[in-house]
Amino acid sequence: MHRLNRSRTARHIASALIALGLATGALAAPPAFDDNDSMRTFIEKYSADERAIGVFYDAAWSEVAMARREALIAEGHAKLAAVNHGDLGRSGRVDYLLMRTKLESDMNEIEQQRRQWDQMREILPFRDAIVSLEEQRSRLEGVDAEEAASFLAGFKQQIKETRGRIEEGKKPADQRKAAGADGGSPIEVSPVVAKRAARAVDELRSTLRQWNEYFAQYIPEFDWWVSAPYAEAQRELDQYAKFLRENIAGIKGQPEDPLIGDPIGREKLVQDLATEWIDYTPEEIVAIGEREFAWCEAEMKKAASELGYDNWRDGLEHVKKLHVGPGEQAALTTELTREAIEFVTSRDMLTVPDLANEIWRQTMLSADSQRTLPFAAYGPQAFLIAYPTSGMAHDDKLMSMRGNNRYFMRIVAPHELIPGHHLQSFFAQRERTYRRTFGTPFLVEGWALYWEMTLWDAGYGATPEQRIGMLFWRMHRAARIIVSMKFQLGEMQPEEMIDFLVDRVGHERLTATSEVRRFIGGDYGPLYQIAYMIGGLQFRALRKECVDSGLMTEKEFHDSILKCGAIPVELIRAELLNQKLGPEGRTSWKWDAR
Repeated sequence: MHRLNRSRTARHIASALIALGLATGALAAPPAFDDNDSMRTFIEKYSADERAIGVFYDAAWSEVAMARREALIAEGHAKLAAVNHGDLGRSGRVDYLLMRTKLESDMNEIEQQRRQWDQMREILPFRDAIVSLEEQRSRLEGVDAEEAASFLAGFKQQIKETRGRIEEGKKPADQRKAAGADGGSPIEVSPVVAKRAARAVDELRSTLRQWNEYFAQYIPEFDWWVSAPYAEAQRELDQYAKFLRENIAGIKGQPEDPLIGDPIGREKLVQDLATEWIDYTPEEIVAIGEREFAWCEAEMKKAASELGYDNWRDGLEHVKKLHVGPGEQAALTTELTREAIEFVTSRDMLTVPDLANEIWRQTMLSADSQRTLPFAAYGPQAFLIAYPTSGMAHDDKLMSMRGNNRYFMRIVAPHELIPGHHLQSFFAQRERTYRRTFGTPFLVEGWALYWEMTLWDAGYGATPEQRIGMLFWRMHRAARIIVSMKFQLGEMQPEEMIDFLVDRVGHERLTATSEVRRFIGGDYGPLYQIAYMIGGLQFRALRKECVDSGLMTEKEFHDSILKCGAIPVELIRAELLNQKLGPEGRTSWKWDAR
């Protein structure tokens, strides 16, 4: 009788949702996607053009390359404007908005790249010459070997003069000369710009190498003129990159290196949130992180109390000690992964194809990789395991073992493999593959975090130790929102971020430092760290609309998401609920309505 009443109530809720306009049109369960061939073809052709232009115009920091991308974007806007939006079905409407958002985002990216170049222009005076040489080669214009040799021979003096001006700029204002050591006004270079410029020099060296290798193979006169000045130019560029990286930014490849990031500021954060279809301000996102953190802290206290500890940190310390010894981590992660797969498949929570279950493997991370990946991660069809290597310092070994203990790893396994990233990747390679160009971390990481929440609700944490392991990661995701957003807003420095992770979350200092180095290092987008928890909460809210309301079963809901492609969660919602979105639609979903 209880189940019958719940079913009837669910139908009433579903009817009410439809009547209120929260779901429009006849909703099948699961939804019947109606791919529009014209939009799919449009996206596939544009993506092919984009890749082709990227391959051809590949000189680092090229003005010509940026201009060519801008022209492609303008062409894309014109073609999109010519699409008859009224003829599009459910998937076509979503594809239209995805494409429009991508074009806007790509233009914003180029503008950001130009701003970054303007900050480096004065300290990279050789950029134009290197790019020009490579672009002439790409245009099949041949090469004037003697002229090219003169270009390269001039790099040494250019770099010497620039270094002198930078050194002068490091001095206090009252001690500077009117001009730098080698002429020209002093240049002040921040560690942030120096780090970015050092990477740009490395990229330009690669461009120059590509140019040289092409002509040196078959033009005897070229090698006669260019060989010596080319070798000298490469040495000078290498030393200059080292100077910027070590002397100005202070980065020497050591554990004690300063943590240097490049905050984007509030204006760009607002812009990026809109691109990801997140209708919240940076401040509202921080508030969500703080609320979720408080919930985790309260639950952590409950679990620790069950173990007999008055302070939850003592309970966390107890769990950290429950790690396996050397040589045993791979067997542990295999056991935990199979346990997670059995849990979700036995409850028929989603479809797990036999092949997806067959083709995952494990790989141990190197000590160097663990400088930025102190915990397990996912690679192509592989569970990347973080565990101390024989060459690590003794204290670092102990911290790594504690940070990758049995109960932390128990929830990492489903996050990284099944039902998390591995299953997600499996479907992404087979379903609606044309949408891979729209990839977003709010789907990729949000899906995996959503499963951590869903497994919690399903009773996956049966013991206090298991719940503490789950809560540590959930608290960590909430902390990521707080520290990364405050860093991007200029309200928190890297050392403060580390202290927060150590003092408030319970990280080991080694792992906290590695995490912050990854957060701010530039290899991830500025919103990547918030995408775990925010994306997870979006899916949680969508589940209420689709499953709790009776519109579809849990399995239908999960399978449908996996078939939507890596797109913003708000647009997955539009597709599942068959919303009639117009061509000028913007983010408007207030999913955090607590």
